[in-house]
Amino acid sequence: MKMSKKTRSLGRNKRHLRVRKRLAGTQDRPRVSLFRSNKNIYLQLIDDNEGKTLASVSSLKSDNNSMNKDLSKKLGVEFGEKISKLGIKQVVFDRGGYLYHGKVAAIADGIRESGIEV
Repeated sequence: MKMSKKTRSLGRNKRHLRVRKRLAGTQDRPRVSLFRSNKNIYLQLIDDNEGKTLASVSSLKSDNNSMNKDLSKKLGVEFGEKISKLGIKQVVFDRGGYLYHGKVAAIADGIRESGIEV
């Protein structure tokens, strides 16, 4: 029995490609790329012109087993401080096909809170 079923990850990948058509990170304004797994969140600062990752942070090292909005905001603040040490003031936020709501919005707020323009 064959079933053609659209999966959640396929839909997210389509949305991510749609978003990535419009976003690109430059040396002056790099792209913050976000990936969410079931348990962790990963962030990367990417210069798309050179294809290099400038900085990254993840929730793997945290002691908590699950991420909530408060921990996501702390992760965003930590990443924003790491970015500002590199001398970057502005970034482009790539939500990775996820809805800009909850943990994703909390990360962006945390980055803004640390003085980076998103």
